[in-house]
Amino acid sequence: MRKVLVFIALSVILLSISCRKEQRFTDNPSKNISLSTDTIAFDTVFTSIGSSTRVLMIYNKNSENLKINSIRLEQGSSSPYSVNVDGQSGTIFKDMEIYANDSLYVFIKVTINPNDDNNPFFVNDRLIFNTNGNEKVVNLTAYGQNAHYIIGRKGIFPDENGNYTNYYIAITDSVNKDVHWTAEKPYVIYNVALIDSDGTLTIEPGTHVYFHGGSGLWAWSEGQLIVNGTAENPVVFQGDRLESFYADQPGQWDRIWLMEAREGHGHKIEHAIIRNGFIGLQVQRMFKNNMEPAYISNTVIENHTGIGLYANCYSILMSNLLIDNCGYYCAALTGGGEYSLTHGTIANYWTSSTRKAEALFFNNYYTDPTDGLTYAIPLNCDIVNSIVYGNKDNEFGTDFYAIPDTTYRFKNSLICTTRQHEDENYYQSCVFNTQPLFKNTMGFDFHLDTLSPAIGIGNPCYTLGPLEFDLDGVERGSRPDAGAYQFVPTF
Repeated sequence: MRKVLVFIALSVILLSISCRKEQRFTDNPSKNISLSTDTIAFDTVFTSIGSSTRVLMIYNKNSENLKINSIRLEQGSSSPYSVNVDGQSGTIFKDMEIYANDSLYVFIKVTINPNDDNNPFFVNDRLIFNTNGNEKVVNLTAYGQNAHYIIGRKGIFPDENGNYTNYYIAITDSVNKDVHWTAEKPYVIYNVALIDSDGTLTIEPGTHVYFHGGSGLWAWSEGQLIVNGTAENPVVFQGDRLESFYADQPGQWDRIWLMEAREGHGHKIEHAIIRNGFIGLQVQRMFKNNMEPAYISNTVIENHTGIGLYANCYSILMSNLLIDNCGYYCAALTGGGEYSLTHGTIANYWTSSTRKAEALFFNNYYTDPTDGLTYAIPLNCDIVNSIVYGNKDNEFGTDFYAIPDTTYRFKNSLICTTRQHEDENYYQSCVFNTQPLFKNTMGFDFHLDTLSPAIGIGNPCYTLGPLEFDLDGVERGSRPDAGAYQFVPTF
């Protein structure tokens, strides 16, 4: 019986060998590979940080198997690029088999070493393929940019197991209380950059601040943030992925979080662009009763997965402000406080997910998580010469306790709401539920089109001083429009 089993096993093996086709690879020079592109280009890559990976496809469109004799990076081990072919990493690959009518993946990544140049620079290499005596070349190119790296390394809050899950670096402290960031090189933040108590971070015109995934900027109690952008050189806050795919991808970083400022040292944000995060700007009184106002003017807050502007029990003076396209509220003014907005555009045409919240929301209470008690706080808000609109039937909501003094007033504004709006204590000289006719809501262009009902409805009494000019620097004149932008006719 044992001999019979051995005989059967040998027969099966021999049959398998006889049935297996021998794989042959043609060396005919007329047979060559095809490539998905002849150029792999990376957008700006910060030095010493790996960029996102690019994919190159190799195709064998022939009816015969091919063997790629070599694939090599021209600069070899000194190349800033790294390559992975069919699961193998290296700078040179030999005799890579690709079967008839099949394909291979090539993954390419770049890491750029810093130099002394503050301006963007090119790094290039070539990926060279040789098949049956035929040469094909893929050009590799990337912009490099040196940067200041702000890398968090200390724990803030331990989780339920006592492990620190959030990390920060204090960019101001008892020695360096006043820190200035300039436009010479961008700043790249990993984790949380913390403005400590009694410290001030001043960001100069034209500075770019880039946040890695989940990172943010935090002004601790009695710290201060001053953003000194200009119309020509705004300060930009965004994620650190600079490929074109990420230009309008929300949720790439966490938030800018400002707690109560010390007396005489209020937060100020002038000519800033804050885009593509989770919460654009969170302004919140937490530990002390300081009500030093925050000033936000000539600023764009847009494309955040959560809330554009989240305020809690604060005093904020806002003008020439655009807040648009957020996954929840564009602006949530909660927990009471003092707020004013003049020539603001709050426009929510978010389509990346189902949005249930209004563009603008007021609330005059908060629930303390430590004792579970609810505390009602007076709220006072004036919205003047502004637009509140979106792609829902109602874009203005409130949730009020009746006890504290709470007032809000819309004046000379265009509002989308299903609420009763006859009471002049709340609405004065407003236009309701008429599309504002923005130029391109999906393209983040909230300038007014020719027939917009917001044209000319503003009150010129509120356009004195800096507000004589809109967010673009256009003069408003004697017939100001509602919103952050004045309509400019084209002829």
